[in-house]
Amino acid sequence: MQVLHTVEELRAWSRGLRCSEEGLIGLVPTMGALHEGHASLVRAAALQCPGRVAVSIFVNPTQFGPSEDFSRYPRTFAADCEMAEREGATVIFAPSVEEMYPAGAATIVDVEGLSERLDGKSRPGHFRGVATVVAKLFIAAEPDLAFFGQKDAAQVAVLRKLVADLRLGTKLVVCPIVREPDGLAMSSRNVYLSPEERKQALVLSRAIKRVEQLTREGERRSDAVIDAARRVLAEEPAVRVDYVELVDWETLLPATTAGPGALFAVAAWVGNTRLIDNAVLA
Repeated sequence: MQVLHTVEELRAWSRGLRCSEEGLIGLVPTMGALHEGHASLVRAAALQCPGRVAVSIFVNPTQFGPSEDFSRYPRTFAADCEMAEREGATVIFAPSVEEMYPAGAATIVDVEGLSERLDGKSRPGHFRGVATVVAKLFIAAEPDLAFFGQKDAAQVAVLRKLVADLRLGTKLVVCPIVREPDGLAMSSRNVYLSPEERKQALVLSRAIKRVEQLTREGERRSDAVIDAARRVLAEEPAVRVDYVELVDWETLLPATTAGPGALFAVAAWVGNTRLIDNAVLA
C-alpha cells in the first residue's frame, strides 16, 4: 500500500486510475486514530470501489478552536495504516499542514447557516474548517464516492450542502454509527475517558434509545421526546449537556414533529471530553 504525501501525488493516482481502467474511486477522509467505526467506512468503500480507495489521515488544525484538543488529539499513524490496508484501502494520503495550507493561503469554504447550528453553534468556526479541508480533499482526489459516518450527522448535513452548492461530482455515502457492545458510539476521543467517565458516557446512548422507544410507540411531539431525553441525561449529574435537539437533517433547523427522517442529536461533556451521538428516527 502506498503512502502519498502531496496533493499532486494523490491527483496523479486518481487520474491514473481513470485513464487505465473503469470503476469508481472512493475516498475515506479521517483524522486518524482509526477505530472500528472508521474500519466500517473503509470496508464500505472497498466494496463499492475495489482497488481504488484512498484513506486520508490528516489532523486538520482549522477545525479546532483555540482551547480545543488539537495538540493532544490521538495520533497513531502506523496502526492506522495497518488497519486501513487490512480493510481494503489502496493508498493512504498523509499530507503535512503546509501541504494542505500553503504559505499565504487565504481561501476558505463557509457553508453559511448550517455551519452555525448544532456543533457549529457550540464550536464557532468548526464547520468552516471542516468544509475547507474536505473541499481540498475532493479537489485533490476527485473521488466518485466519499464515505462518512452518521455519528457526525451535522457534519454530513454541511458537506451535503457544500457538494450541492458547488455542483461537485462526488457523492456522499453515509454509513451507520458503530457502537461498542454496551452502546457507546465509537469515537477517537473515547480514549480520553477515565473508567468512571466511560460508565457515565453511556447515558448518551441511553437517551438515544429512550427517544427511539418513544417514537416506535407513536410519540411524535418534539417537546415530549426532548424532555424524555433530558430526563435520562439527568441520571448522570456529572455529565454536562451541550445540546439536545430534534432537527430536520437537511437544514439542521428544529423539526416540528418527531416524524420519520428527523434527526435526534445530543452532545455533552463527560469530564473534559465532548461526545456526540444521534439517531435518525423511523
